[in-house]
Formats: sequence, structure tokens, C-alpha cells
Amino acid sequence: MTRATATALLIVATMIWGSAFIAQKSAMGAMEPLTFLAARYLLGGILILPLAIWETRRINKPLSKKGWKMIGVLLFAFLFGSWLQQVGLLTASVTNTGFLTGFYVFFVPVFLVVFTKAKLHKLIWVSAVLAFSGLFMLSGGKIENFVVGDYFVLGSSFFWALYVFFLGSTAKTTQRPITVSAIIFLAGGSICAVGAFGTETVSIQAIQLGWVEILYAGVLSTAIGFTLHTISQQHVPTANAALILSMESLFAAFGAALILGERLSPIGYFGIVLIFSAIILAEAGPVFFQKAGHNKAAPS
Repeated sequence: MTRATATALLIVATMIWGSAFIAQKSAMGAMEPLTFLAARYLLGGILILPLAIWETRRINKPLSKKGWKMIGVLLFAFLFGSWLQQVGLLTASVTNTGFLTGFYVFFVPVFLVVFTKAKLHKLIWVSAVLAFSGLFMLSGGKIENFVVGDYFVLGSSFFWALYVFFLGSTAKTTQRPITVSAIIFLAGGSICAVGAFGTETVSIQAIQLGWVEILYAGVLSTAIGFTLHTISQQHVPTANAALILSMESLFAAFGAALILGERLSPIGYFGIVLIFSAIILAEAGPVFFQKAGHNKAAPS
């Protein structure tokens, strides 16, 4: 897969996830967080299970201990990111949730430097600042109206950054991107189900009331969105992938404006420009300066 194709798939994933915030928010009117998470992830895992079985048979060798450990770390980050975000949506707005989840544009480059000693291009840091500024403007440029749910969502961004950080290397090590997704969905959904039956009031009526939201989040956001993310991030540098995924907040704001009436402020539109500028700078900037350097060094 080319990097351009992988980038396009990442953008498709962000479109799905951004609009899925609406379903996640709406579902909280019918059921509690763990019940919803269990339903969406088990549904998503079951849907991609046949593909995971085909992938495993094609490779025809067992997962290594290292691969299982990496999947375990991913599952940990996935569960805490999902739970904190979903609890936050009980009170946080869709627009704020998109903005605060996007904080991983800062966390991911920091993780790369701290844990892998990676030397990132200076433009990546500039792009991260631009993207964060755009996210802030997209939310209206205000933080004084934060509610408890906003802080839960902010906490989730740390775990989503861990997920993005480890995802690419896990998929490459295991050579099973679809299988990795299936394991995480089914294991994560099962853990959420146990938690739901132990701490929440689970009922068939609640599932019936929120079946549309479960279907949307389970099929599109989980089975398709997360799987596209897992497949494509193998071919895009991790820091760049985090910047591309920050577009999730953009689509969340658009969806909230169209469906929930959460209108963008004038400054929000400038935020959109900054986010797109950050992604273009991160993707094209290093290549441009590299070519310019080669041309300058070439003999005349």
C-alpha cells in the first residue's frame, strides 16, 4: 500500500469517527457507557472475525509472545481511552469531545521522542502546534465552560495517544492488522460486558432504544473505521498519522452543527484552515525541503 493510499484511508477513518461522536452522545440517553461499549465492540469484532480467520490462515504461523504482549498493551490503551471518552460524553458536547480527544497530536510526538529516541523533523512540531491551535479555535476558543465530562475526555486523549503510538509497530510485528483489531474488539467488548453487568443496569429495552447508535458505532466506527486505521497506519509515520487523525474533531464539529445544532463560531472556521495547513505541512513540508536541499547541493 502506498503512503498516499494509507493517508486517504486514515482520512476516511477520521470522517467515520467524527460523525460517530453523535451516535455515542445520543446513545447515552438510552443506556450507560459500558453497556454501549460492550455492544458496539462485540458487534464490530464479530463482523470482522471472518476476515481475521482468513488472514490468520493465510499467514499460517502462530502469534509470537512479543506480538501477544503488544496486543495486550494496545488493549489496555484502547479500553481506558474508550471508557473515559464515553463517560465524558455523558456531559461533554460533541464539539468539545472532538477537540479534547485531539490532544493526542501533542502526546504522540512526545512518546516517540521519549520511548524511541526518534529525531522528528522540526516541521512535525510546528504542525503539532498548528493543529492544536486549530482544534482550540474549532471549539470556539474557550475553556471556561468546561464540565466534568470534558476532563474525562481529556484523560482519554492520553490513552488514545498510546494506542496510536503502539498500533503501527504492533500491526507490523504481528503482520495481522485485521486479526489485531478483532482480538481487541472482542476482548475489549467482553471486558466491558462484564463491567456493565457488574456495575450498570443492563436491559433489552435499553439496547432496543439505542439500536441505531449501536449499529452505526459497531459497523462503521468499529468494524470499518478502526480496521482501516490499523491497516493504514503501518504505512504512515506515527507522528504524521496523529496529525491526520486530528481531523476527527473537524468532522465531529461539522456533524454536531448539522445534526445537533452545535454551531461553529467564526473563529472555528479559521481553526479548520489551521488543521488542514498542519497536515499539509507535516506531509509535504519535509519532502519539499529535502528536494530543495538536494537541488541546492547539486552542481550547476
